[in-house]
Amino acid sequence: MSSKSPCLSPHGVLLNLRKIKNKMTKLNKKIFGTLFFSIFASVTGVGIVVPLLPVYAHDLGASGLYIGLIFGAFSLSRTFFLPYFGRLSDVKGRKPFIVFGLLAYTIISIAFIFSHDVETLIAIRFIQGIASAMIMPVTQAYVGDITPEGQEGFVMGLFNMSVFFGLSIGPLIGGIISDRLSLSAAFACMGALSAFGVILSYLLLPGRKNETAISRNEMPIPWMLLLKDRDIIGYFLFRFTYTFCIGIIWGFLPIMADVKFSLSSGQIGILLMLAVFISGIINTPMGYLADRINRKGMILFGGLLVTLSVYAFIPADGFQDLFWANILFGLGGGIAMPPLMALVVIKGNQTESMGSVVGLMTMSHSMGMMAGSLLAGLIMDISKLDHAFPFGALLMISGMILFTIFTWHRTPLKISEKDSSGTASVKAKSYKIIYPDS
Repeated sequence: MSSKSPCLSPHGVLLNLRKIKNKMTKLNKKIFGTLFFSIFASVTGVGIVVPLLPVYAHDLGASGLYIGLIFGAFSLSRTFFLPYFGRLSDVKGRKPFIVFGLLAYTIISIAFIFSHDVETLIAIRFIQGIASAMIMPVTQAYVGDITPEGQEGFVMGLFNMSVFFGLSIGPLIGGIISDRLSLSAAFACMGALSAFGVILSYLLLPGRKNETAISRNEMPIPWMLLLKDRDIIGYFLFRFTYTFCIGIIWGFLPIMADVKFSLSSGQIGILLMLAVFISGIINTPMGYLADRINRKGMILFGGLLVTLSVYAFIPADGFQDLFWANILFGLGGGIAMPPLMALVVIKGNQTESMGSVVGLMTMSHSMGMMAGSLLAGLIMDISKLDHAFPFGALLMISGMILFTIFTWHRTPLKISEKDSSGTASVKAKSYKIIYPDS
């Protein structure tokens, strides 16, 4: 395979790593590769199980609201703990949180095997959300720490392939395992993959004292100042509305496909795989492009495609219609997310609070997933499930408008403190956010 093509083999990732020029040291390339394959393994395990949960819960007699709670419980606990673990990793280092979070995923996989009622599923998903809060923001912050300046889009796009391909391959594998073996076998597979990630991270990641976040030996910027940052607000709202749509699709597309169209678990797995797989394929080239053209324009164009795709689920009349709607959704996310994450990494470097900034972004992801799944569940119980999709499309348009409003200023945000000599310093103990006139 050409070095220009996404590839999940060690050889393919190393070929792409060579594009990160000589600015990324040999140690940082090793860190990147370790994080990539650890996250790919664990996310594949999650992808195997999560799409099967709605149908499993529905078979146990769960209502639409309870199915929403199975997804919402995960997002709720994740939302509360994401900023905490992200910020704490700025002070305590990244490795401990990554290793312990992956270990918790392994244990949770075993707990799924022994769950036989909806309430237990909700409780397990709540605990799984806490574990997830230790992994994703901290891992992305670690990648941000070692990303060379000017290549934020490409590096984050390359790394996000681990998530997108894991989530795309996982549902397909999960559908096959569930059809041919059992749901318990799918849970066991998730546990094995998570354990592989634990071993990889523990053995190959350097000690916390060698991490960039620890070597700075400085406290991150106070929360209130980050929350007043117009750019961060804009990024947060766009990602929230995007993942709100994901919450609707991941939570209730399996039920629509099962009840309305009588599709098999394998077909449902293919549908859920498509959007994530398409996003994964184009993530690296879109990240490369995001380092060279207008990032905000790419984000808005991707958001427009997402809006159209969510609306396309309404008139869907079978597998083929759902197939093309998912492909369009994947294209939209694949175009919008690399430039958005590039801007997030730049903001994390500007503020020297990478874990805190990335934690806020992943918090918006969880809040969107939680709100989308819960609202779709309520709509399913009160009216018709189909009505959730036009609401998601409308919210996505709102997110695009708010993103444009909050990020509209001529020059980048400056965070500084004037000392007695009038010199601005980002490393001072108190900060002032300065926005130029628009």
